Amino acid sequence: MRIGVPAEARATETRVAATPATVTQLTKLGYQVFIESGAGARADFPDQAYADAGAQVVNSDEVWGSEIVLKTDGPTPEEVARLRPGATIAATMAPAENPELVDQLADQGVTGLALDAVPRISRAQSLDVLSSMANIAGY
Repeated sequence: MRIGVPAEARATETRVAATPATVTQLTKLGYQVFIESGAGARADFPDQAYADAGAQVVNSDEVWGSEIVLKTDGPTPEEVARLRPGATIAATMAPAENPELVDQLADQGVTGLALDAVPRISRAQSLDVLSSMANIAGY
Protein backbone atom coordinates (compact mmCIF):
# COMPACT_ATOMS: atom_id res chain seq x y z
CA MET A 1 0.00 0.00 0.00
CA ARG A 2 1.25 3.47 -0.89
CA ILE A 3 1.37 6.37 1.53
CA GLY A 4 1.84 9.80 -0.05
CA VAL A 5 3.17 12.91 1.66
CA PRO A 6 2.67 16.10 -0.37
CA ALA A 7 4.24 19.49 0.15
CA GLU A 8 1.97 21.71 2.21
CA ALA A 9 -0.03 24.28 0.23
CA ARG A 10 0.36 27.22 2.62
CA ALA A 11 3.68 28.98 2.11
CA THR A 12 3.86 29.73 5.84
CA GLU A 13 3.49 26.09 6.90
CA THR A 14 6.91 24.80 7.96
CA ARG A 15 5.78 21.39 9.20
CA VAL A 16 5.65 18.24 7.10
CA ALA A 17 3.45 15.19 7.71
CA ALA A 18 6.34 12.71 7.82
CA THR A 19 9.96 12.86 8.85
CA PRO A 20 12.74 10.57 7.64
CA ALA A 21 12.42 8.72 10.98
CA THR A 22 8.70 8.05 10.46
CA VAL A 23 9.38 6.99 6.87
CA THR A 24 11.78 4.35 8.22
CA GLN A 25 9.07 3.07 10.57
CA LEU A 26 6.44 2.97 7.83
CA THR A 27 8.68 1.13 5.37
CA LYS A 28 9.53 -1.43 8.06
CA LEU A 29 5.78 -2.08 8.32
CA GLY A 30 5.69 -2.82 4.59
CA TYR A 31 4.32 0.45 3.23
CA GLN A 32 5.71 2.22 0.20
CA VAL A 33 6.18 5.88 1.06
CA PHE A 34 6.06 8.54 -1.64
CA ILE A 35 7.33 11.99 -0.67
CA GLU A 36 6.76 14.95 -2.95
CA SER A 37 10.08 16.47 -3.93
CA GLY A 38 10.71 19.44 -1.64
CA ALA A 39 7.96 18.50 0.85
CA GLY A 40 10.36 18.56 3.79
CA ALA A 41 12.47 21.53 2.75
CA ARG A 42 10.77 24.08 5.04
CA ALA A 43 11.25 21.66 7.97
CA ASP A 44 14.94 21.18 7.09
CA PHE A 45 14.48 17.63 5.78
CA PRO A 46 16.15 17.36 2.37
CA ASP A 47 14.88 14.94 -0.27
CA GLN A 48 18.01 12.83 0.15
CA ALA A 49 17.20 12.20 3.84
CA TYR A 50 13.82 10.77 2.80
CA ALA A 51 15.42 8.67 0.08
CA ASP A 52 17.99 7.34 2.57
CA ALA A 53 15.09 6.43 4.90
CA GLY A 54 13.45 4.35 2.17
CA ALA A 55 10.96 6.77 0.60
CA GLN A 56 10.58 7.37 -3.08
CA VAL A 57 10.90 11.07 -3.84
CA VAL A 58 8.37 11.73 -6.59
CA ASN A 59 6.29 14.41 -8.26
CA SER A 60 3.05 15.72 -6.88
CA ASP A 61 0.78 13.60 -9.13
CA GLU A 62 2.29 10.36 -7.82
CA VAL A 63 1.80 11.49 -4.21
CA TRP A 64 -1.86 12.45 -4.72
CA GLY A 65 -2.49 9.10 -6.45
CA SER A 66 -1.61 7.18 -3.26
CA GLU A 67 -4.12 5.11 -1.32
CA ILE A 68 -3.31 7.06 1.86
CA VAL A 69 -2.26 10.72 1.91
CA LEU A 70 -0.82 12.38 5.00
CA LYS A 71 -0.86 16.16 5.44
CA THR A 72 -0.36 18.62 8.25
CA ASP A 73 -3.03 21.11 7.14
CA GLY A 74 -6.38 20.07 5.77
CA PRO A 75 -6.58 19.73 2.00
CA THR A 76 -7.62 22.61 -0.20
CA PRO A 77 -10.57 22.05 -2.57
CA GLU A 78 -8.06 21.67 -5.42
CA GLU A 79 -6.15 19.02 -3.46
CA VAL A 80 -9.33 17.06 -2.66
CA ALA A 81 -10.08 16.95 -6.39
CA ARG A 82 -6.69 15.29 -6.92
CA LEU A 83 -7.45 12.43 -4.50
CA ARG A 84 -8.53 9.19 -6.07
CA PRO A 85 -11.90 7.72 -5.10
CA GLY A 86 -11.44 5.25 -2.25
CA ALA A 87 -8.37 7.05 -0.88
CA THR A 88 -7.92 8.07 2.73
CA ILE A 89 -6.49 11.40 3.85
CA ALA A 90 -5.28 12.08 7.39
CA ALA A 91 -4.79 15.73 8.35
CA THR A 92 -6.05 18.46 10.63
CA MET A 93 -9.41 19.38 9.11
CA ALA A 94 -11.65 21.06 11.71
CA PRO A 95 -14.69 19.20 10.34
CA ALA A 96 -17.19 20.96 12.59
CA GLU A 97 -15.97 24.34 11.30
CA ASN A 98 -15.50 23.23 7.70
CA PRO A 99 -18.56 21.25 6.56
CA GLU A 100 -17.80 22.12 2.92
CA LEU A 101 -14.59 20.09 3.16
CA VAL A 102 -16.47 17.14 4.65
CA ASP A 103 -19.03 17.31 1.82
CA GLN A 104 -16.33 17.55 -0.85
CA LEU A 105 -14.47 14.53 0.59
CA ALA A 106 -17.74 12.55 0.61
CA ASP A 107 -18.58 13.59 -2.95
CA GLN A 108 -15.09 12.52 -4.06
CA GLY A 109 -15.48 9.13 -2.33
CA VAL A 110 -12.57 9.84 0.03
CA THR A 111 -12.31 8.92 3.70
CA GLY A 112 -11.07 11.79 5.84
CA LEU A 113 -9.40 11.25 9.20
CA ALA A 114 -9.46 14.56 11.09
CA LEU A 115 -6.49 14.32 13.43
CA ASP A 116 -7.65 17.41 15.32
CA ALA A 117 -10.87 15.57 16.20
CA VAL A 118 -9.08 12.79 18.12
CA PRO A 119 -10.16 13.04 21.77
CA ARG A 120 -7.64 14.47 24.22
CA ILE A 121 -7.47 11.42 26.48
CA SER A 122 -4.46 9.49 27.74
CA ARG A 123 -5.11 6.48 25.50
CA ALA A 124 -5.14 8.63 22.37
CA GLN A 125 -2.28 11.02 23.13
CA SER A 126 0.01 9.45 20.55
CA LEU A 127 -2.57 10.35 17.88
CA ASP A 128 -3.79 13.65 19.31
CA VAL A 129 -2.15 16.46 17.34
CA LEU A 130 -3.40 19.12 19.76
CA SER A 131 -1.54 17.52 22.70
CA SER A 132 1.63 17.03 20.69
CA MET A 133 1.67 20.65 19.47
CA ALA A 134 0.94 21.90 23.01
CA ASN A 135 3.84 19.78 24.25
CA ILE A 136 6.20 21.29 21.68
CA ALA A 137 5.01 24.79 22.59
CA GLY A 138 5.84 24.21 26.25
CA TYR A 139 2.53 22.95 27.66
